[in-house]
Amino acid sequence: MILDPFYPIFDSSAWMRRLVPLGIRQAQLRIKSDDPDLVRKEALDSMLVCQENNCRLFLNDHWRLAIELGCDAVHLGQEDMELADLPQISDAGIRLGISTHSKRELVLALSANPYYVALGPIYPTILKKMPWAPQGLERITEWKARVGSIPVVAIGGLNPERGIAALEHGADCVSVVTDITLNPEPERQISHWLEITEPYRKS
Repeated sequence: MILDPFYPIFDSSAWMRRLVPLGIRQAQLRIKSDDPDLVRKEALDSMLVCQENNCRLFLNDHWRLAIELGCDAVHLGQEDMELADLPQISDAGIRLGISTHSKRELVLALSANPYYVALGPIYPTILKKMPWAPQGLERITEWKARVGSIPVVAIGGLNPERGIAALEHGADCVSVVTDITLNPEPERQISHWLEITEPYRKS
C-alpha cells in the first residue's frame, strides 16, 4: 500500500461522510473520547463510508479496535506506542504510523518498523498546545534522509501553499486538520488539496 500524498484528519464520522466521497483516498479518524461505545460507533460508521468510497481508514490511538475492525492502519503517539502491543498490531496486518517530534523519538519510532513516521508541528498550530517549537521545512529534509524509504508525513499548521513546500522539501505526504474543518468552504478546500497534491501521487 502506497501512502497517498494527501492525508486529512477528521474527528467524526460526520466529517467522513461529508468529505470522503469527494475523492479522498486515505483519512484518519481521531476521536478524543473516553466513551468506548461512542468511539466504536464512530469508527464503524467511518469504516462504512471509507469502504463505500475506496478510501483507506487510519484509526488514531485505538489500536485494539483497529485490529478488531480490520482498519488499514493505526496512528500512535509516542506515549501510546509505549503502551501498545506492537507485535499484535503487526501480526494483525495493521500498518503503523507514529508521531515524532525529536531525534530521540524518531529513533524509537524506527525501532517499531513503522509504515510511516509523522513529523510536526511543521508550523505553529492551533489544534492543540505543543511543547515543541515548530520544526520547519529543513527538518523534513533531515527526517527523510534519516528514514530512507519509509514515508514521512508532515503535519502542523499546513495550508495548501505550506503543504506544497513540505512536499518539495521531502515529505511524502501532508496531513491537514483545521485548514479543512475550520474552513468556511471545506468541500472546496478538499478539492483544492486533491488537485495540488495530484502531481505527487505515486499511484
